[in-house]
Amino acid sequence: MAIDTTETQAIARYIRMSPFKVRRVLDQIRGRSYREALIILEFMPYRACEPVIKVLRSAVANAEHNSGLDPASLVITKAYADMGPSLRRFRPRAQGRAYQIRKPTCHITVVVSPQVNE
Repeated sequence: MAIDTTETQAIARYIRMSPFKVRRVLDQIRGRSYREALIILEFMPYRACEPVIKVLRSAVANAEHNSGLDPASLVITKAYADMGPSLRRFRPRAQGRAYQIRKPTCHITVVVSPQVNE
């Protein structure tokens, strides 16, 4: 018996947000169905939900268009946020000193695959 493990992914790069804040959102949707994840993301109070919804919709659109899969049958198998390059800014401080401010970016990856019925 061959199991079809068609995985489709979408990646959003250089999102101006800390990966720690994005991971808090991704932990809630990992392993859930597409529709359930959309409902959860819609009502979560975090700013990180917006780019995550965008990446999730893109992954499902890729699965639908490239692999011919039904969006209702898709499950989020992997969802993670990696650190991107940090933007470095300087803030003036007392006596002519300058303190560095790091503005983090992240890369969000969402992988969807059809639900396996056993």
